Parts: sequence; C-alpha cells; structure tokens
Amino acid sequence: MPTTETKKTDAEEKKATHQSAAPKKVRKSRKKILIILTIIFLIIGLVWFLYWLLWGQFHEYTDDAYVSGNLVRVMPQVPGTVTAIYTDDTQLVQEGQTLVKLDDSDTRLQLDRAQAALANTVRKVRQYYDQVYQAQAAVTLRQADLDNARFDVTRRNGLVGEKAISREEMEHYATALSAAQAQFDLTKAQLDAATALVANTSLYNHPEVIRAAINLKNAYLNFYRTTIIAPVTGYVAKRNVQVGQQVTLGTSMMAIVPLKEVWIDANYKESQLERLRIGQNVVVTADAYGSVTFHGTIQGLSSGTGSAFDLLPPQNATGNWIKIVQRLPVRIMIDAEELKEHPLRIGLSVRVTANTFGMKGETLNKATPERAYYQTDVYEKELAEAAQLITNILHINAPDMVLSNSPGVPT
Repeated sequence: MPTTETKKTDAEEKKATHQSAAPKKVRKSRKKILIILTIIFLIIGLVWFLYWLLWGQFHEYTDDAYVSGNLVRVMPQVPGTVTAIYTDDTQLVQEGQTLVKLDDSDTRLQLDRAQAALANTVRKVRQYYDQVYQAQAAVTLRQADLDNARFDVTRRNGLVGEKAISREEMEHYATALSAAQAQFDLTKAQLDAATALVANTSLYNHPEVIRAAINLKNAYLNFYRTTIIAPVTGYVAKRNVQVGQQVTLGTSMMAIVPLKEVWIDANYKESQLERLRIGQNVVVTADAYGSVTFHGTIQGLSSGTGSAFDLLPPQNATGNWIKIVQRLPVRIMIDAEELKEHPLRIGLSVRVTANTFGMKGETLNKATPERAYYQTDVYEKELAEAAQLITNILHINAPDMVLSNSPGVPT
C-alpha cells in the first residue's frame, strides 16, 4: 500500500499540472476574443468605407439651418386715430381683409370738398367750350357786317366824282368800314383767346379737369386708406397697435407671416461648398415634426458669409490672426405640398442633408428674374373706384359733352 507521503506527492503534481493548463486556456480565450474583435472592427470599417464610398461622399449635412420667410409689416399709409381692430396674434387673415380702421372724419370732409371742386371745374370748363361757340358766332356776324361795309364803300366810291353822293356821306361809309374791321378784329381775337383755353382738348382731358380729378383721387385714396387691409394672406404676429392710439406713417402696427412662402437658410461650412450646386436635391428634418421629412432643392448660394454683412465686419489684416471657419448661407426651397401639410414656422431649427451626386448646376445664378417673385393687387381696387367716381361726376355735370365711349380721366 502506498504511503501517505506518496499520496501527497501525486496530489501536488496534479495541482501543478492543473495550474499550468489554466494560463494556456486564458491565452487561447484572449486570442479568440482579439480575433473576433478584429473581425468586428474590420467589418465596421468596411461598412463605413462602403457607406462613404456609395453615399457619404455625395451628401453634405448641417444642423446649422433655420426656417426663414417673408415678414410683411403692416403700416398706415395715412396718419390717424385707431377706432377698431379686426384681428389679433396667431389669427389667419386673407388678402384684402380689413385689419384696422382709422377715424375717417377729416378725410371724408376732404373727399366731399374735392368732389365739389371737380363738379365746379367741369361746369366752368363747359363754359369755355360755350365761349368758343359764342365767339365763332360773333366772328361770323362781324364778318357779315364787314362785308356789307366794304361793299357799301366799293359801290359808292365811284359816285363821289360824279357828285351823286356827297364827300361827307362817303366819309361816313369809310368810317363804318373801319369800325366794322375793328369789330371783326376784336371778335377774332376773342375767338383766339377762347380757343386757346380748349385747344386740342376735350372735357375729360382738359388740364383743369385733370388737376381737379387728381385732387379728388388723392382725397379718395386718403379716405380709402383709413381702412387698413391685409396685403397678403398669412398669420398675424407682433400686434402692437391699440384702439385710440394715434398712428403715423412710420408706425408698425403688426406683421403678417405668409407661411406658404418660407424657405430654409442652411449655413454650410466653407469646406463643404465644393460640391454644392444650384438645383441639387435636399432632405430636411425638423424637430417640430419629429420623423417627418421634407424635400426641396437648392435655390442659390449667398454672395457672402454671415460675418461679411455684419455692422462691424472682421478686420483680419491687422494684429495676430486665428483662422475661423466661415459659414455661407445656402437657400433651400421646400416642396409646396409638403409645406401645406406640415407648415414650418419662421425661426425653427432644422437639419439639412444635400445630395451632391450631380454637379451639373451652377454655384451662382446667371438668369435674371422676368417676373415679380411676390406681389399684391389689393390696392388696385381703390384706384378703380376713384376712377369710377370721377367718371360719374363728369357724366352728371356734363352729360351732353362726355361720350359713353370716352376713355375717361387718365389714371
């Protein structure tokens, strides 16, 4: 039988063998883990390389982008006192809708005075034309008198030598001829003077009528503009006008934001501009709508960086200089249907990714606009109404002189 000492030696040998095998397993396990990690990193690197090769290099991303748009400030065109306000912040207003009403007492009186002045001018000008007719008739009458006097002198001139008529009577006829000539010259001068007042004119384009019509139109516009209307359709913001407030021509009463006319100003770094071109497609996401994606196109690149238009632009030619990467605003137009479904508010921050795969576009716009980008015709109504009012006054005060197909007073 083995002794106790022999058993102890065998146990120690087994323990030593077990301890020597443990580091080998650890090393194998570590090697396996390193191989797996290496493979994982290689796969990640390959995926990233494929991503950059197929997609990343053709897309420029920035989160320094904000929603911009037109901010139409509503100001009075005539001074006055506010008597009524028909809208408030956040409310939608339609183009041509009444926003604010001013006191129109003074302008109404001016309009009535201008209407009376135009009517009086029309009647006075009518007399000019009547005076021409009267002067023409007087010239005809004086011409007949002159012809008779000349005939009397001619017929009796040969009778003086034959003593059939006295010399005194002949002198009487000669004096009558001179008087008839003088009367004819006078009436002819009066005709010329009357004609000069209406020469090459008609009632509706006579200078005095035009001047009175312009005064009436000005008075009508001042009266009409006491009702302040919305020039565009949009949402009211920053209303700061109050009832009873005295407003002047420079008073900003409120602003209207047409949310259908917004765009994105994406501020790209100058190192990202190499592949950006006008017309490239853009994808936009906004925190305000979470996962909603907007699509648009690059409309243009600004002609200068943001700092270049500061009140005090940087002076990099003096002192120590540190390079600061500049950013250039890039304007992006969003699809109108997407904006209609998910309106963007001015000032919201967005994230922009531009697809630069196609580089066929230009970096600067070379075409000049052929039409107005933004316009309104709400103020044409007041001009048309003023012209109609003038035409009515002409017809009332000179119905026999204003033809139905006359062009009216020039506008």
